[in-house]
Amino acid sequence: MHIELKKKDDPITAFRHLENAHVLGQESTYWHVKVHYLMLRWAIKQRDIKEISGQLIRIIGAALLTAIDGVPIGNTGGSNVHALKVMPISAKNAEIITKTKALSR
Repeated sequence: MHIELKKKDDPITAFRHLENAHVLGQESTYWHVKVHYLMLRWAIKQRDIKEISGQLIRIIGAALLTAIDGVPIGNTGGSNVHALKVMPISAKNAEIITKTKALSR
């Protein structure tokens, strides 16, 4: 799940990909923290102070809470939504998550 911010001319699409990666990776501490780190890099590149501060807080939260199931399912991870808000998961992402869980058993 390596996401690079290659769409320099389309930051909105780049962030949408990061939000999708967040939903898919938030059950793994490693991937959850990594996606927030990539969101932080995106925010710095955009000079978005609100997103920078939100991602700094979310990196700490992801590192501390993911392993104890303390993260809200489906949350897209951006500072535009509350960090604890549960959100619906698309059918496509739900299928990917279900298949991944089945493989890890």
